[in-house]
Amino acid sequence: MPETPPQDSRVAIVTGAAGFIGSAVARRLGADGMSVVVNYVGKTERAEEVAQQIILAGGAATSVKGDVADEKNISSLFDEAEGIYGGVDVCVNCAGIGPLCALVDLDLDDFDRIIRTNLRGTFVVSQQAARRVRAGGAIINFSSLAVKRALPTYSAYCASKAGVEAITMILAKELRGRNITVNAVAPGPVETPLFFQGKSQEVIDQVRTASAMGRLGQPEDIAEVVSFLAGHGRWVNGQVIHADGGLT
Repeated sequence: MPETPPQDSRVAIVTGAAGFIGSAVARRLGADGMSVVVNYVGKTERAEEVAQQIILAGGAATSVKGDVADEKNISSLFDEAEGIYGGVDVCVNCAGIGPLCALVDLDLDDFDRIIRTNLRGTFVVSQQAARRVRAGGAIINFSSLAVKRALPTYSAYCASKAGVEAITMILAKELRGRNITVNAVAPGPVETPLFFQGKSQEVIDQVRTASAMGRLGQPEDIAEVVSFLAGHGRWVNGQVIHADGGLT
């Protein structure tokens, strides 16, 4: 079976790592022994805090600003990761936005922003990752359970995430023979501001009780799935993993 480098010699880039799920992913990969590049675009203090948390826990981390949809920014992001740590083994695309609105009322500027960050951003980062991630590595994208459930007000968001799923499955095939896995994680309801946006307490309670686990997901639940795909899940490739606690 192809070997994967030891965790303590591996390097991970996590985009959107100043966000709720992204920061949990960055901390988890740091706890797994990886050196972590904490990417962010607007929350400098938060990104530096996440990097410091990893360092204080005994890991190695640095924060690097960069817009995921800007190819020059992302090329520089990989340059910095290689310059500081010597290479890149894992790339996790957590950056994303999701203004929710019925299709008929959605401002097209909002649509363009969603597509630019979620879809173009994933494409740009995946392109650099495909060129530069080392053998034995992993590229992990983020979709959403909302794609499968076709939720009202999520049309633009789901359109972007459906595109992410297509990129994921195709790139896995295009990297044949490189010993690099490409997968996507599609979280169900997770306690983040995006989930709570525009929802009444009654709706929130209904979603919570619909889960077979009887609760909402936590960012750390999603980080566990990423940790598996980034580490020992070498026989999982070209897949969309629905992490939803058994939502019925």
